[in-house]
Amino acid sequence: MDGAAMETGVVNAAHASGVSAQQLPLTFVSAGETVKVVKVRGKNELTHHLENLGFVEGAAVKVVAGVQGDLVVEVKGAQVAISRQAANHIVTTAAL
Repeated sequence: MDGAAMETGVVNAAHASGVSAQQLPLTFVSAGETVKVVKVRGKNELTHHLENLGFVEGAAVKVVAGVQGDLVVEVKGAQVAISRQAANHIVTTAAL
């Protein structure tokens, strides 16, 4: 991974089909976009809480709004507000 990709957290990952899809933290997703959760990074209370809210592998997440770096998102039919710090733990890819 080059330095720019390390700084932004943007990663390319190959899928089983051989097609490459861009993965990025939820903080990089624009309002109105829907993405799919690839994983929640870390193993602490925050990541456990995010998984309990519905941020699990394969879940669709729609960014409703961004407010000063924090996000309002829709996941599993509910709208929740999460901090920028929490959103950085959620790795996403374009929803198919």
